[in-house]
Amino acid sequence: MAKAVSLKLEDEDRDRLAQLAAKTKRSPHYLMRQAVLAFIDREEKRLAFFEEAEEAWTDYRETGQHLTLDDFEAWSKRPSAALPKWRR
Repeated sequence: MAKAVSLKLEDEDRDRLAQLAAKTKRSPHYLMRQAVLAFIDREEKRLAFFEEAEEAWTDYRETGQHLTLDDFEAWSKRPSAALPKWRR
């Protein structure tokens, strides 16, 4: 069930939002909701990227295993091909 959330905007930003809503024939509520959802999606993906990078760095420090440039180039030409066992 959706619940209301309060958001304070400067007058200038409210005016810009209202103008955009009128031009796109959308409600300010719709535009704000879309903006918040896009932000959440982007930030979740950004954090997941950094978490994966941290895991890869930890894995490298523990095992010393890594992809060489030749391995990566071969894989990038056939991305459906499996990566080495240690990175699956």
